[in-house]
Amino acid sequence: MRVGVVTFPGTLDDRDAARAVEIAGGTAVPLWYADEDLQGVDAVVLPGGFSYGDYLRAGAIARFAPLMDRIVDAASADGAMPVLGICNGFQVLTEAHLLPGSMIKNEQLKFICRDQHLRVETTDTAWTGRFTPGQEIVVPLKNQDGQYVADQRTLDELEAEHRVAFRYTGGNPNGSRNDIAGITNARGNVVGLMPHPEHAVEPGFGADLSGAGTVGMREGTDGLDVFLSVLEHLTR
Repeated sequence: MRVGVVTFPGTLDDRDAARAVEIAGGTAVPLWYADEDLQGVDAVVLPGGFSYGDYLRAGAIARFAPLMDRIVDAASADGAMPVLGICNGFQVLTEAHLLPGSMIKNEQLKFICRDQHLRVETTDTAWTGRFTPGQEIVVPLKNQDGQYVADQRTLDELEAEHRVAFRYTGGNPNGSRNDIAGITNARGNVVGLMPHPEHAVEPGFGADLSGAGTVGMREGTDGLDVFLSVLEHLTR
């Protein structure tokens, strides 16, 4: 399976996302923001970083990149291409209206970097199928504009339709409404997640913790199942 990894000006986690795809067994395909060709990929990852320096709003300029038009079309088409937005990628997905709500400055108005406990709320998406509902995982979190906000009607719809994909546990790090760390669209092919699963896929380079219990230093690999999930979804 070919998974495209998009690079915008200011992206910094594209190589990490590509490595996560390769470790999971997929083929990572570099995609350049200014191109208009998805190169026949089966899924797309919008990685983390600071596209266009987060000018205006985080993700607001990247949303108008030529390649984003192709991604929006592919995600919305009958084929429902799986798309994952991580951190800045999540911000881009909200700006592109593939996901509802918006991301604003953290409640503390500070950049946050730490290992973060999450609870998987739904497995009915292309990116969470290998998890079990209620499963707890730990992946790194690093953001400045990570506070998820939406009007009450949208929040009620997300909860009623089981479209909260991941929720913060053990404390809300940025003030996100309803402790939301990640959401999905109604079809389950588009997922946005603020913490970074691609930084928890390889022993020795992951988190210092795991939802499964104590691990050795940097041995947490809880994020790998995000990438394994989409590969399994694509081969069904």
